[in-house]
Amino acid sequence: MKEIWKYTLPLTDYPVVSMQKGARVLSVGVQHGEVQVWALVDPEAPTELRRFRVAGTGHPLEDEIASMRFIGTVQMGAFVWHIFEDQEAEA
Repeated sequence: MKEIWKYTLPLTDYPVVSMQKGARVLSVGVQHGEVQVWALVDPEAPTELRRFRVAGTGHPLEDEIASMRFIGTVQMGAFVWHIFEDQEAEA
């Protein structure tokens, strides 16, 4: 059986989050002043480290961003962050 779980995403350029192995990231949003990622998970699965990329509007980006999966955009006050998952990187 699957469940939807929430994970806090630290606001750094390359946050790494421990998630259930095989988790499918569904969306991103802001809750209680923090960036959250919601994922469909198998609660019985072991955890693995997943790598993300947080990019501000107008910030320079590396070419590898083109191979990352876009998750969504969040706004926090005057800041706008675009969230990608690096599915190829070893965390």
